[in-house]
Amino acid sequence: MIETIHFYHTNDLHSHFQHWPRIHELVTTRKKWHLEEGESSFTLDIGDHIDRSHIYTEGTLGKGNVDLLNKALYDVVTIGNNEGITLAHKELAELYHQAQFDVVVGNLEELNGETPSWLIPTTILTTVHGTKIGVTALTAEYTMSYKQLGWQVTNAFEALNKQIIELKKQVDIVICMSHLGIHVDEEMANQFPDIDIIFGAHTHHILHEGKVVNNSLLAAAGKYGFYVGHVTIDFDLKEKIIVKKQALLYDTNELKECSQEDEFMTQLAKIGTDNLMGTAFHQPNLLPKEWFKESALSTYFGEALTTFCQADCALFNAGLFLSDLNEGSVTYFDIHKMMPHPINPCVIELTGQQLKDIYLLSLNESWPNLELKGLGFRGAVMGKMITHQFNVVNDELFVQDKQITPTDIVRLATLDMFTFGFFYPLFKDVPKTYFMPEFIRDVIIEYGQKHQAL
Repeated sequence: MIETIHFYHTNDLHSHFQHWPRIHELVTTRKKWHLEEGESSFTLDIGDHIDRSHIYTEGTLGKGNVDLLNKALYDVVTIGNNEGITLAHKELAELYHQAQFDVVVGNLEELNGETPSWLIPTTILTTVHGTKIGVTALTAEYTMSYKQLGWQVTNAFEALNKQIIELKKQVDIVICMSHLGIHVDEEMANQFPDIDIIFGAHTHHILHEGKVVNNSLLAAAGKYGFYVGHVTIDFDLKEKIIVKKQALLYDTNELKECSQEDEFMTQLAKIGTDNLMGTAFHQPNLLPKEWFKESALSTYFGEALTTFCQADCALFNAGLFLSDLNEGSVTYFDIHKMMPHPINPCVIELTGQQLKDIYLLSLNESWPNLELKGLGFRGAVMGKMITHQFNVVNDELFVQDKQITPTDIVRLATLDMFTFGFFYPLFKDVPKTYFMPEFIRDVIIEYGQKHQAL
C-alpha cells in the first residue's frame, strides 16, 4: 500500500500579512481535506515569520505572529534570524509560551550549553498509517550576535550529524527545516544523503518544482507570503521506502480572495498601534524629516547616536527618517512610524586617514537617490549620507572642529547595515562593537527621555 503524505510550508514572511488570510484558508482547508481522505498533512514554517518593522509584530513583540500560526494549525516552526537576533533574550524566551506547535531548532543553546525550555532539537511526526517522520531544523549561524544576546548558536552540520544518527534509529523519513540559505542546503544534501526533504529559507529563493540534489528534494517558497509550498511523499508502507516525492508552489495572488482581507490588515494595525500608544517622551519642538540635506532631525539623531555609543562622531543616511519628529507628546508608535528599521547601532574605531577616506566616499552623488532594499533598511531611498561632527576642509579632517592627524584614533558611531561591506568595504574587516538588542529607534527614545528629565 502506498501512503501519500503532504507538507505545506511557508518561509520568510517577514510580517507581510496581506496574503495571510489566503495562506490560512489554504493550509487549514487542505488539512481538513486530507484528513477526510485518510491522508496525513503537516504545516511548517521555516523561520523569519516575524519582522519588527510591522506595527503588529512590534506591538505584540511577535506573539501576535504566534497567534496567527496557532490559528492556521501549524505543526512545526523553526526560527530565523529575525526571531533569533531582533528580540532580547527574555523576549525570545517568552515568544512561544502560547504556541500550539513544536518549535524545533537543532543548533541553539543557552550559553551554559543547556537546551532552552521553549524549543526542542528534533521532533517526530506520525502519520495516520503510523509512518514516522523525523524533523530537525537549523538556523543561520550569526554567532556573535546570538552570543551578545545571551544565546549560543552551534555549528549546524555538527548538530545535524548527531541528530540524523539518532533519528534514523526511530523513523522512516527524515526532513530538515533549514534557515541557512540555498547554497548551504545544497551542501547539506551532498553531505547528508539520509535527508529526504530539505525545506529552505533565509535567501528567499523560489523553487517552483523543487530541486533534487543527491538524494534530497529541496523545497522553498520565496518570501513575504507570495507563495505557499506543497511537498508530497508517496511512501510504500510494506517496503518502508519512498517511491516518489515532488514539490510545487501556490501563488497566493492567484488563490481565491478571502472575505474581509482589508479588514484583517486594519485590525492587525489597530492592535499593534493600540499597544504602542504610551508616551515615550515629550518633544519641545517639531523636527521635520529631510532626505536630501542635513536637518535639525538629522542633527538630533546624530547627537543621540554619538551619546549612546560614547563616540566622537556619527555616520548614517538621512533616508532613515520616514516621518517627522513631532512637537509635544511622542508615543512609541510615533517613533516606530518614523524609524521602523530593525537596525542596531554600532561603533567602529578608525584612524584619521581611514575616517577621511570614509568621508570622501560618502560624497558619492548616486547614493542619495538609491532605492535601497534589504540590510534591515525599511525606507524608500538612501538619502544624503550624514557625516555628523566630522568633515574634510582643505584636505584636512576635522572631528568636532578639532583637526585630526592620519594616525589619530576616532570612535565612529554608525548603523550595523553599513558594516556588511556593500557601501564601505573597509567596515567589514575592522574591529567593531554592536549594541544589541537596542534598535536605532531605542536610541532616539533614550535620548528623548534623558533630555526630558533634564
